[in-house]
Amino acid sequence: MKRGMLAVVFAIIGSIATNAQNPIIQTKYTADPAPLVYHDTVFLYTGHDEDDATGFKMKDWQLYTSTDMVNWTDHGVIASLKNFKWVTVDNGAWAPQCICRNNKFYMYCPMPNGVGIGVLVSDSPYGPFKDPIGKALIKNSSQDIDPTVLIDDDGQAYLYWGNPNLYYVKLNEDMISYSGSIVKDTSIAKIKGQPDPYHYQEGPWVYKRSGRYYMAYASTCCPEGVGYAMSNSPIGPWKYKGSIMDGDQRSSGNHPGIIDYKGNTYVFGFNYAILKQTMSKHYERRSICVEQLTFNADGTIQKLPFWSTAGVKQLGTVNPFKRNEAETMAFSEGVKTEMITEWERNESWNKGKKIADTLFVTAIHNGDYMKVQGVDFSKGATSVDVSVASLNGGKIEIHTDKIDGPMLATININTSGEGDVWKTVTTPVGNIKGIHDLFFVFRGEKDLFNFDWWQFKSK
Repeated sequence: MKRGMLAVVFAIIGSIATNAQNPIIQTKYTADPAPLVYHDTVFLYTGHDEDDATGFKMKDWQLYTSTDMVNWTDHGVIASLKNFKWVTVDNGAWAPQCICRNNKFYMYCPMPNGVGIGVLVSDSPYGPFKDPIGKALIKNSSQDIDPTVLIDDDGQAYLYWGNPNLYYVKLNEDMISYSGSIVKDTSIAKIKGQPDPYHYQEGPWVYKRSGRYYMAYASTCCPEGVGYAMSNSPIGPWKYKGSIMDGDQRSSGNHPGIIDYKGNTYVFGFNYAILKQTMSKHYERRSICVEQLTFNADGTIQKLPFWSTAGVKQLGTVNPFKRNEAETMAFSEGVKTEMITEWERNESWNKGKKIADTLFVTAIHNGDYMKVQGVDFSKGATSVDVSVASLNGGKIEIHTDKIDGPMLATININTSGEGDVWKTVTTPVGNIKGIHDLFFVFRGEKDLFNFDWWQFKSK
């Protein structure tokens, strides 16, 4: 390749790496976003398509958090089908939702093909979650999927779900039982032999704003867009208001999740962008995206185009002078995340009590990178510490603002064959001030090392 053409290629790669924000998770395939705002943090509970999925192959639910809507921290598996002892299948961890009430966290988990909707509870949004009733909370029909939950201002909680019809029930204050009968919503339900003005398909998400109730949902398969209806009551009748996002051939499915956070309203969904980078055939390997919503004076929602590449604006900055987990990132290519459990060992190397679960970045190869956006170096910096466990050794190049931007530091990982031994490597850094994006670019041969955390030292 000629030098001029090579320069153009690097310029394009640098531009994509600098500007890309959607999909927001690149280390795994994620689907069915269920965002929850708790204190100052967005907790994003997700479905998880396996790397080799062709159809729906989903065994667990994942958790990601953010305080700036751009850098997301991976917390790994938050729950799985194994949490439900009454569930005998090992596939079908479909679209969940988690909600907080009385300082407890209730996660509603559907399993398809008539298995039902289960509920898990925890004292923390991070888990661990446990099954408090030992059976399905909802077992009504084969349509028992895609639960969404609302706690209204008067304290009454409602659970909604269903494909191809919408159902709801009033939850009791304990959030693990309900009163009254299951209701099929006749204002939005499909009526046999009649046209469907609502285009309701599945994936409902209920949301309240300024006294108005919104029912957003995946509409008109396939491809699915995101439609919505509005009401003055949490139980309808619902009036169709249009499309938040029209269906697009680039994404056969959709599943909305809507939250208010730091004065803005956001809608989450998914596309197949990461799959399409490597596969020409359609598989169910989805990737979550996010966009900001804009409302008209009458409460209706301005339509969005398809999921953008740029995503949303960052809210706040990253503090480089505290320990930052390597699995916190705005964008990446090539790398994965993995959880290992560390155990106390006796002289015979038998496992004793559990010490900790460690989540780290792995599958690191030459040319892979991670981007952390909006890092505030107002104090300046003298050096950087990284915690790594070497496999074959290599380098971490830290560039600023672009993947091929100015070099802040080159960290040499010299040891090899110590993949389970974590070491802290300290390296001096160049002069830096102000707010910058950081690109951790990895160099070397074969599997390089595992990466746990990083931290700069101030002047």
